[in-house]
Amino acid sequence: MTTLDLITRQDFEQFKKELFEELKKLQILPATAQVKEWLKSAEVRKLLKISPGTLQNLRINGTLSYTRIGSLIYYKYADILKVLEANTVQNLEQ
Repeated sequence: MTTLDLITRQDFEQFKKELFEELKKLQILPATAQVKEWLKSAEVRKLLKISPGTLQNLRINGTLSYTRIGSLIYYKYADILKVLEANTVQNLEQ
């Protein structure tokens, strides 16, 4: 005789959280999973897989905010996510 256990969405979310925490401890997650708050230009280009010119255009047209300290330019990871979310295209085909 077997017992059927139901897994709620909350149970699944808790399991996922615990699993990711354990993977971080074991350093199994890729480096992108451990994101810094501020990223340099090269890191942003690598993350988004874009050219230096494309990144410059995102700065110039105001799409992506940045902070300049001397000759270094930094971008907030949260701002990058906002830009990606704002430009999400929904597939309307059904």
